[in-house]
Amino acid sequence: MNLTQEVAKRRTFAIISHPDAGKTTITEQLLLYSGAIRQAGTVKGKKSGKFAKSDWMKIEQQRGISVTSSVMQVDYDGYQINLVDTPGHEDFSEDTYRTLMAVDAAVMVIDSGKGIEPQTKKLFQVCRMRGIPIFTFMNKLDRDGREPMDLVAELEEVLDIDAYAMNWPMGMGKQFLGLYDFYNNRVELTHPEENGGNDFLPLNEDGEVEGDFKFKESSIYTEALENAELMREAGNDFDAEAIAAGELTPVFFGSALTGFGVQTFLDAFVDFAPAPSAVDTVDEGEEVEPTDTELTGFIFKIQANMDPRHRDRIAFVRIVSGTFEEGMDVKVTRTDKKIKLNNTTRFMADSRENVEKAVAGDIIGLYDTGNFQIGDTIYTGKKAVAFPPLPQFTPELFMKVSPKNVMKQKSFHKGMQQLVQEGAIQLYRTWHSEEYIIGAVGQLQFEVFQYRLLNEYNSEVDMSPMGNKIARWISEEELDPKMSSSRNLLCKDIHGNPVFLFENNFAVNWFQGKYPDVHLETLL
Repeated sequence: MNLTQEVAKRRTFAIISHPDAGKTTITEQLLLYSGAIRQAGTVKGKKSGKFAKSDWMKIEQQRGISVTSSVMQVDYDGYQINLVDTPGHEDFSEDTYRTLMAVDAAVMVIDSGKGIEPQTKKLFQVCRMRGIPIFTFMNKLDRDGREPMDLVAELEEVLDIDAYAMNWPMGMGKQFLGLYDFYNNRVELTHPEENGGNDFLPLNEDGEVEGDFKFKESSIYTEALENAELMREAGNDFDAEAIAAGELTPVFFGSALTGFGVQTFLDAFVDFAPAPSAVDTVDEGEEVEPTDTELTGFIFKIQANMDPRHRDRIAFVRIVSGTFEEGMDVKVTRTDKKIKLNNTTRFMADSRENVEKAVAGDIIGLYDTGNFQIGDTIYTGKKAVAFPPLPQFTPELFMKVSPKNVMKQKSFHKGMQQLVQEGAIQLYRTWHSEEYIIGAVGQLQFEVFQYRLLNEYNSEVDMSPMGNKIARWISEEELDPKMSSSRNLLCKDIHGNPVFLFENNFAVNWFQGKYPDVHLETLL
């Protein structure tokens, strides 16, 4: 196996969007086109019994939203695609932020009826921060939505990025005739049966379709020609380098639900999305190249109970360099422990198979018995490697948690420990009484947490809200437990570090006025 050739075939990307924009549905279509599934499921169809492949958790199927990132690997057109579907719901944005650290490109799905929503903007900013290419898919053209011109202008304005329309819709909703495709110099038709059985028709030098076809009789086609002319004259030029640098986003139109325009998008995506590139380490000026022979990688996600029968935990690893082979020994930088990597998996959402080999750019799952934490670096070779830490959010909402049945303490503690290691919920214990407190960015995380404790660990819990708090960390050297009061509860985090939970900004300012020399720290 030639490592350089194999790495060049890899495309690893995340799909980001606002909830309900059609992200999971487009994931389904991508899998369908790659031949990985025979029939695309939809998120909406709760009664149909066909659920989306990437929504494997029971709670996801019941609510029709994605709450965890799922990873799928498929072959498409000679490329090996690693696709990560991320939760759109803002309560789970931390999982998404970390996922964006493990991919080389992002696909942004926008609901053409709604345009850019706040959550999309947040996630987009993370992509910009990393400088990764962003591809935009304007979805739901099978319904009436906003004017395409407005959508592209909003995209440029709100996100502060140049856009290049790869194709342009001819109508929308019931009047949706197809796409005027600039890039491939053709039109793509929604009703081929009315147009001589043609899915695609070429454009002549003047940018028009020759011959008699039904769609040409419509004023919608004439309008599309005018818009296309306008885009050619006034729009941005196509620039592959600007796309690679994340400064220009190619815009595609289509409908994920009907699958229209998805394949066209996918073909262009694999051509322009980058292969894995070098990653910086914590040592200044040092980076790891994907074609380096030594294996390195980092853990960006831990998921408990992907198989409820076995209470398993999977650590998701993005391979940064080298070749992975089953049974090899690696070192974990944080603990300096040697671990044998047996039983590793690759994913197709809920189905998986053992991985014998994987290369830089791939995402694989390691069975975890408690050796790994989010952000850990693994490596082979003599020289220790450490990649920069992944973002962590400071939680804002807090709950006290206790088991309803004292006799089931064991399953309660186990569930708490395992679910917390996934990183969506943060665990604290009060300094003296050791009561459990959990913190999260949003309410939905608590609901999912409670649901999973009951259904996966058979542990019913009482949860009492503590409301919004401001978490601030303090070093042990500066800590005097007497600093704690009713306004600032002293706790320890999962690593045993002291942290104050302040009831509001006033309490923080009061504390800093009283102890001016004490340094308080926050996460992201």
